[in-house]
Amino acid sequence: MRFNCSWILFVVCLFSGVTAQCQNSKGRKLVWSDEFNYSGMPDSTKWSYETGGNGWGNNELQYYTSANTTNAKVKNGMLHISAVKQQKENRSYTSARLVSENKGAWKYGKIEIKARLPRGRGLWPAIWMLGENHRKTGWPECGEIDIMEHVGYEPDTILGTIHTGKYNHIIGTQKGKKIRIDRPYEDFHVYAIDWTAEKLDFLLDDKVFYTVVNEHKTVGEWPFDQRFFLILNIAVGGNLGGKKGVDESIFPGTMVVDYVRVYQ
Repeated sequence: MRFNCSWILFVVCLFSGVTAQCQNSKGRKLVWSDEFNYSGMPDSTKWSYETGGNGWGNNELQYYTSANTTNAKVKNGMLHISAVKQQKENRSYTSARLVSENKGAWKYGKIEIKARLPRGRGLWPAIWMLGENHRKTGWPECGEIDIMEHVGYEPDTILGTIHTGKYNHIIGTQKGKKIRIDRPYEDFHVYAIDWTAEKLDFLLDDKVFYTVVNEHKTVGEWPFDQRFFLILNIAVGGNLGGKKGVDESIFPGTMVVDYVRVYQ
């Protein structure tokens, strides 16, 4: 008997609840995802937490907590990351920073995250990636890919940026682009990168808005031939997010994530 592979793939996706993923992969294979089709804490086989209140080098104001439903929880099929006005370790705010380090990391591929952003001046939500070697080389030599950054005082824009040894904001050479976005607080948008050995495309709702090309010089310009892991977080204040202060009336501020998908 001859089988129609496309039909079999559709049936598998249908019964696993991920039909849309298979239809949108454009010939690539889905290698990792979280559809958040469960309730409670984020899946511990996919996510860990970076904790603490040291400002992460950006003079941020929040304390990142470990697993708790105040700052990170899954409900109604979506992940909710919340920045809350709450005292913790001499900090006035708590939030969550979820990482896939040691649980999911990739070299090249298309990474898509569908999310709705929090509203408010002083919030700094981000969807980004770090090189797996960051504990050995440090930042920025490990490389950083900011799939999406948003600052609340610019409500209608997002940023797509890279940081490397040669291109980073400390020396004012970072590479990136700002793009207008409609109603990010009300509507879900898909933030993505399409990453190959030759270039990094940044996409908003499947449209490329910025491209970084591999210059084939040194790892200082292009550290992107290694595995990177994902980070999802909301910072409060900080060098970028807090440039115009923090509106104390906005809390809690929540980023809602519908799905995270990695194709190769």
